[in-house]
Amino acid sequence: MATLICGSLAFDTIMSFEGRFAEQILPDQLHILNVSFLVPSLRRDFGGCAGNIAYAMRQLGGTPLPVATLGNDGGDYLARLRQLDISTEFVRTIDETYTAQAMIMTDRDNNQITAFHPGAMMQAHRTRIAAHDGVRLGIISPDGRDAMLQHAEQFRAAGIPFVFDPGQGLPMFNGDELAHFVELATWVTVNDYEGRMLCDRMGIELDELSRRVQGLVVTLGGEGCDIWEAGVRTRVPPVQAASVVDPTGCGDAWRGALLHGLEQGWPLARCAALGNRLGALKIASRGPQNYQVDGAVLAGI
Repeated sequence: MATLICGSLAFDTIMSFEGRFAEQILPDQLHILNVSFLVPSLRRDFGGCAGNIAYAMRQLGGTPLPVATLGNDGGDYLARLRQLDISTEFVRTIDETYTAQAMIMTDRDNNQITAFHPGAMMQAHRTRIAAHDGVRLGIISPDGRDAMLQHAEQFRAAGIPFVFDPGQGLPMFNGDELAHFVELATWVTVNDYEGRMLCDRMGIELDELSRRVQGLVVTLGGEGCDIWEAGVRTRVPPVQAASVVDPTGCGDAWRGALLHGLEQGWPLARCAALGNRLGALKIASRGPQNYQVDGAVLAGI
């Protein structure tokens, strides 16, 4: 079974600041903020939510189908996807713009400041979702606003159950729009901050939100995650990482594991337990697509 992964493909420029942002920013001077950070370490990675989720699923043996756009500089990304044996059937190249670019700066406490140029991602709505042989599952992760709205409707029309994962795209939508996403979706995934924002905009609490879908997951970073089903919360404990090297892409690794479990028909708690393991594995390596999964990750799940 294959999974359609709607979201961004992006190049991540990742910079490491050896100090702490909090020590460089004066709270009483925010109205005239003018700071510069020395970043001795800089690298460029393949990223974007669709790319990162697809990488995680492929590492677990799944069949991800990214539904995404690249710009005129995206040839290297296309080659990488093919090298990883990830289908590019639904990856569109937009010649008149650049691929989406994320500039991410991380301090010594793993706080991050990100600037994001959407580029070709804003044309993602040009690719339509339709029923497809072998596709039984999908996810809507952060993408162009029009694409997220239209793909949700298209998933429902095609009879494909999907995960709504608004992530960084959540602020683009008002309460009515978010409520409609939830109405169309089968599952919702958010981190704790996004969960609070989603509920605030919809005017409900997490227990009520969970009653509107088959399952709700709220990830809690180092504290594991909560799964909500029919108003009942269950805590899934965290997995201790071997080391904390780079948080970039941890949430996407987690969602790739979630989709893998859903493909197998697992209970939501089992999917979440695998997500916690994969997130711990990812955080111990630099970049969102450089970790390797072995049999130990799946053992005992």
